[in-house]
Amino acid sequence: MPASASPHIVPLPYSVEANVDPEEAYIAAISSCHMLTFLSLAAPKRIVVESHTDKAIGMMAKVDGKLIVSRVELNPTIVYAGEQPSATTQAELHHLAHEQCFIANSVKTEIRVAA
Repeated sequence: MPASASPHIVPLPYSVEANVDPEEAYIAAISSCHMLTFLSLAAPKRIVVESHTDKAIGMMAKVDGKLIVSRVELNPTIVYAGEQPSATTQAELHHLAHEQCFIANSVKTEIRVAA
């Protein structure tokens, strides 16, 4: 995957706008981990997911004088094949997916799931 610093940080032509910057990759990794964990939890319950998309957003803030990715908000949209699980079951699956995601368990970033 071609990578580059964000043009907001390193001006063009010293960065490549079309490439993924490290912060985008970090947010995408958190989102992907949540999705894959969610799918692995849904499958044994015979919940069939037709599609799973996420419009994850990362926020940066200064903490102890350092700029960090302080919060990531996951905004998954899930389409189910067949019967849609109840809102309670969906919330449970998202909660468990967050608790079991290896990346979420490895970072200090606050992660919120707005499902």
